[in-house]
Amino acid sequence: MATAVIMPRQGQSVETCLFGQWFKEIGDEVKTGDLLFSYETDKASFEEEAKADGYLLARYFESGDEVPVLAEVGVIGEKGEMAVSRIETADSPAPAVEQEEQAKVIEFQVEQSVQVSGRIRISPLARNMAARMGVDLAGLKGTGPQGRIIARDVEKASLVRGRGIREQGAGIPEKLVTEQERQPAGSPRALPGNGPAKGTDFEVKPLTNIRKLIAKAMHASLQNSAQLTHHLSADARNILAIRKNFKKDFESGNIRENVTINDLVCYAVIRALKEHPQVNTHFLGDRIKYFSKVHLGLAVDTDRGLMVTALQNADDLSVTGLSSRLQQLAADCRKGSINPDLLSPEAATFTVSNLGNYGVEMFTPIINLPQTAILGVCAILPRPKELGDGVYAFVPHMGLSLTYDHRALDGGEATRFLAAVRSQIENLTLLTQ
Repeated sequence: MATAVIMPRQGQSVETCLFGQWFKEIGDEVKTGDLLFSYETDKASFEEEAKADGYLLARYFESGDEVPVLAEVGVIGEKGEMAVSRIETADSPAPAVEQEEQAKVIEFQVEQSVQVSGRIRISPLARNMAARMGVDLAGLKGTGPQGRIIARDVEKASLVRGRGIREQGAGIPEKLVTEQERQPAGSPRALPGNGPAKGTDFEVKPLTNIRKLIAKAMHASLQNSAQLTHHLSADARNILAIRKNFKKDFESGNIRENVTINDLVCYAVIRALKEHPQVNTHFLGDRIKYFSKVHLGLAVDTDRGLMVTALQNADDLSVTGLSSRLQQLAADCRKGSINPDLLSPEAATFTVSNLGNYGVEMFTPIINLPQTAILGVCAILPRPKELGDGVYAFVPHMGLSLTYDHRALDGGEATRFLAAVRSQIENLTLLTQ
């Protein structure tokens, strides 16, 4: 019996998703757990696994389509079955379709080779990339499932083609040369529409959906708030010693969590926020929302872009508990399995962004509105410090950068909070595991 393939609901706030690509062609055998398709919400990317065995009978959406959650995107059934229109299910009412689509019957034979009767097995994303980049698919060997041509094959072929053009000084399409000749010397070449453009030394690519959302959010934050940043540094000798002890316990098997410097900084921030509740707030224009619990936001660098996930009720956790939850959330962000509701700026009350591992000495983080502030954690560097009786020495210091919304906080309030974070870092001692 045919089974509907449904677009999942990722979080209560998500109503539509952007379809990414299919990993299976019509007629391909499908096993439960196989990767079936990818999709994006307005905050993250995901991959959906097959929920049934059989063959892919139909696909109703392709790359770039906006799909309502719980809508039917395809059909899995037995070999020789027919898929007519979209299957109606209790969980997923079938969307309206054209009359001719309602009568459409899909029949297929399972292919045993990469190419049958002149057909080339290629994913929709790879096909679109090939057309955009001008890559000839004839003779191109696929590295995807069952020899299918996938995006990385097209990208590799495009790079090889580009090198050949530069080395041989040939192969530039006549149309491109003609367009360039029409432009005055030194002027940029006009780009047709919003599509990508490619030359011998550049390529213009459209922004991904996530990149567009990040750009929009960052621009809106700077445009709609009064942001100011304070910088200071904390003596890092104490936190480094604590980290060393935790690492020793982890390596000896006494604890399961590999507590990091960032985990300890977050623990110190949580304590400081409890002392300064005016920072653990959302600014709502003519009102300020005060939180009794700390929902800590953590900025995570992923292949798809920056994500800020929220750890709810972070002030209830011990150091090792905090470490475990933060590392799990970061891993979920990088795998694309994070709950989108946790990526909403409203889900966190304060955010920590750590660029210390990259060697950044100072930076100005941007607030995730409506949050009131964000802390940037910088690299640990040796700096001179008086040790008493006129004796100076170089000791490790951690840079701290607090950006706050001046509409919600005065400079004195922000400075006192930042000083409290420094004090917590320098004086952490009794840490429960």
